[in-house]
Amino acid sequence: MHFLTNRLLSFALTLFLISIITFGITNVLPGDVAMMIMGTQSNPEALVGLRESLGLTDPLVVQYGRWIGGVLTGDWGKSLLFKEAIGPLLAQKLIASSLIVLMSMMIALACAVPLGVWAAVHRDRWQDSVSSSTALLGVSLPDFFWGIIFILLFARTLGWLPSSGFVDPRTDLLLALKHALLPSLALGLALMAHLTRMTRSAMIGILEQEFIRVSRSKGLSERAVVWRYGLSNAIGPIATIAGLQISYLFGGVIVIESLFNYTGMGWLTYQALLNRDVPLIQASMFTIAAMVMLASILVDLLYLAVDPRLRKG
Repeated sequence: MHFLTNRLLSFALTLFLISIITFGITNVLPGDVAMMIMGTQSNPEALVGLRESLGLTDPLVVQYGRWIGGVLTGDWGKSLLFKEAIGPLLAQKLIASSLIVLMSMMIALACAVPLGVWAAVHRDRWQDSVSSSTALLGVSLPDFFWGIIFILLFARTLGWLPSSGFVDPRTDLLLALKHALLPSLALGLALMAHLTRMTRSAMIGILEQEFIRVSRSKGLSERAVVWRYGLSNAIGPIATIAGLQISYLFGGVIVIESLFNYTGMGWLTYQALLNRDVPLIQASMFTIAAMVMLASILVDLLYLAVDPRLRKG
């Protein structure tokens, strides 16, 4: 409980600092929100009146207090670009991006853990070289390159999967998964490379421990030693690194969603930045930061659940 309390306090403090940074950055961006609303040919007096009605002439401290107060009460304001309330818009886009992030993580772990274990068990042999080369290939090429390759191969040539668009999983789950699969593959491939190398390093350290040698001396099969005792002790560091990569995934979705025209949080943030939709930029950046921090807390709790030594500590 003490650990959880400290993490929640750290979570709140970090979000507070992020809110200040986000608000400060969006207020130094070039452009005029009032002019975006009324157009460049608008009356100067009308522009002044709109700025006053929006509170843009108030001190920044007052503007920040008004904005953060709205965030805490659930009033995120209205998007200048989409002309609708930001709260429901964010909720819809967050579902879309969370689906990609979750699928990317599952794809990466499903590929990285077996490859990393395989490389560690056959250290400094051809299996290790194949695994390391695969990881190097995945990390050397950018996400958008893999996205283009997957579009050309699976969408244009084979016609197995759609190349663009988003379907709400609450409407049609199977079709939503089909639309999310190619973006998830593109993101998961690079993440797989990092996790493969981490799994290999963690497993090499575990397999050199004394209790592994004792397990082998008792006549246990190599499969049991590696997967039951080795991987179960390495899963904590792997889960920690995987959780830290959530920020990478949420950062990568901006490019990937734009490439696949997948209307999630990344696409929304890009559109907001492109059109200088200040309220939407602030809300999007704050939401992504909150999701990354929340994922970090969940990984810490998962680490406690799988490692009884930490619970005793």
